[in-house]
Amino acid sequence: MAVKKKDLISIVVPCYNESEALPYFYKEIATVAKSLDADLEIICVDDGSKDDTLKKLRILAQNDSRIRYLSFSRNFGKEAAMYAGLSAAKGDYVAIMDADLQDPPSLLPEMYEAVRYGKYDSVATRRKTRDGEPPVRSFCARAFYKIMSKISDTELVEGARDFRLMRRRMVDAILSMTEYNRFTKGIFCWVGFKTKWLEYDNIERVAGSTKWSFWKLLKYSFECIYNFSTVPLDISSFSGFALCILSVIGILIVIIRALCGVPSANGWASLLCVILFVGGLQLFCIGILGKYLSRTYMETKKRPIFIVRESEEDIKKK
Repeated sequence: MAVKKKDLISIVVPCYNESEALPYFYKEIATVAKSLDADLEIICVDDGSKDDTLKKLRILAQNDSRIRYLSFSRNFGKEAAMYAGLSAAKGDYVAIMDADLQDPPSLLPEMYEAVRYGKYDSVATRRKTRDGEPPVRSFCARAFYKIMSKISDTELVEGARDFRLMRRRMVDAILSMTEYNRFTKGIFCWVGFKTKWLEYDNIERVAGSTKWSFWKLLKYSFECIYNFSTVPLDISSFSGFALCILSVIGILIVIIRALCGVPSANGWASLLCVILFVGGLQLFCIGILGKYLSRTYMETKKRPIFIVRESEEDIKKK
């Protein structure tokens, strides 16, 4: 009687300067793997790290055949690292998680059971609380999700993490979206599929420091807006139309005052303020348009999303 082949779960782990956290992550994932009724492959993507991340990945790959790694030629960003990991994954199910243990590997067995036996294509995670996070960052994060829910047709879940487990068909759908400017949280929602959400309390990093400054997060949020909403263009168009109406009303008022013999006041200061306001608004609208055009420009170049300099296959050849 033939033995039923076990499912293969691929775990994609983006790494940027995570040399301190990797030993803790490996120990934790190795423990969790024992409780999984499935085979495991762990694909660590070194996103051009400047510390000993690559060195430690080489050692792990030599000592454990389940460990695979890709090392980029430079820092391409987490979005590129996730896409590269998904492209390299061979599993029937694929998970994405961070190496700093803010995404608890202990949830994997529960996630696997829900996808394997349930009616779900993916199990995603979200934080119930933002304890330990700076108040300003928490406020801005909540404001961002509220704004996106109003200006985009793609629904983003507040507190959602990149940590999720997906069936192969969902992974293939994500890989079919080969855009250069990526916002994976939005792509997860855009492709659809049935998703179960797991909530857990916020967890601090096990080691190292966060790579996401406030300004990087702000820039990242704008990426989402530009990629999944055209409302900024609508706002600029409406602003231009509204100013045209106001200017027509102003001209009519001046004409009526002249016909009634009422002299116009000499308001040079107010006139200068109006001119500066209208000029600034025009530049602002042109800037919004430029952002969308720049993304179109980058897409037409068809540049690769990432470039791999080294992988575990290079070790095998030596």
